[in-house]
Amino acid sequence: MTGSIGPDRLDAARRAFQESFGAAPTHLVRAPGRVNLVGDHTDYNGLPVFPMAIQHDIAMVVRARDDGRVRLVNLDPVVEPVEFDLGASIPPHPAGHWANYAKAAGQALAPASRGFDAAVSGTIPQASGLSSSSALVVACALAVVHASDLEIAPLDLMARLAEGEHYVGTRGGGMDQAISLGARAGSATRIDFDPLRLTPVPVPADWRFVVAFSGVRAQKSAAAREICNSRTRECAQAFASVARRIHLPDLARTWREMTARTPLEDLLLAAHRMLPETLMRRFRHVVTEADRVDEAENAMRAGERAAFGRLMIESHRSLRDDYEVSCAELDELVAIADRAGADGSRLTGAGFGGCVVALCDADLPEAVMDRWAHEFYRARGLEAEASEWVFVAEPSAGASVTPL
Repeated sequence: MTGSIGPDRLDAARRAFQESFGAAPTHLVRAPGRVNLVGDHTDYNGLPVFPMAIQHDIAMVVRARDDGRVRLVNLDPVVEPVEFDLGASIPPHPAGHWANYAKAAGQALAPASRGFDAAVSGTIPQASGLSSSSALVVACALAVVHASDLEIAPLDLMARLAEGEHYVGTRGGGMDQAISLGARAGSATRIDFDPLRLTPVPVPADWRFVVAFSGVRAQKSAAAREICNSRTRECAQAFASVARRIHLPDLARTWREMTARTPLEDLLLAAHRMLPETLMRRFRHVVTEADRVDEAENAMRAGERAAFGRLMIESHRSLRDDYEVSCAELDELVAIADRAGADGSRLTGAGFGGCVVALCDADLPEAVMDRWAHEFYRARGLEAEASEWVFVAEPSAGASVTPL
């Protein structure tokens, strides 16, 4: 199921829409979540990432309005309905409220003049590091584009939404919006920045990516946002220092130009010689992770599963030790996947909780999932949750709007 939702879920969304708004919806909007395979905390530094859209998504049944009002109801009964008006400056809800992601989309698309009504259904576990928030931004943006009959090129929309999501307070990059909008079924996607470019890479038929949620919510609280934003500042400080050290011209002062002009070994040597320990480790993660994206793309194209798995292992170690965004639960899931025979595994997304992703042969997913169930979830009394928290990720299509 890579580009639609099941009939039971669609019927439930239709009923919720009819009961809430007294009319029938006219379109289905779907925006997938994602699992990042290699390349975390590189996108906001202008360096490449290598994610894959997954079958779990945010889906909305919608109907365009004649005014600028947006009204949203959620099929999750604990999530309150929201209403707001489109405009160039939309007042936010309290930090962390789900309405802010819809508002981010609306403000990014100003001066869009027509709003919409929608019933929202999500299958991406919240705060799992699988980009449920950006999927909601993308879905709401497509609803605004449809309602206002806007003409926006896909790459332009990706860039506008990446900037627009800063509305919620996190200074992230553009990976999540780009993959949710631009993914191709059956493929992972290399995403480059400055300028934005998407390159699909078919996933070999005998590869399987298995995802497990740690049970630790990757919350976007004020404290978590500050940690993430501090990493952004640390990267900027490290870059500026090394750029001066290697005499990078002012007009070429981007991470992409730096890594293209200077061999990786020379960059690491400069960082070791001049940066304090923390900034050196942040710098080392960014430049080696970008190099791993290049190698991972080549390994997938060549069908070299063992090589790809090795890169995932190296990536997790770097995220754990140099970028310091892992946690004990993520490390344990990675270790269990290794014992189960996976080629490699790593945390996926920003870290501080969320999910891990493991790569294995097509015959091995059940063995990996069983080891997680017995050695991780059972020990925590989470056997019931494991049925929803562990799944084989399907390389899925990007967002869509279809008539009902």
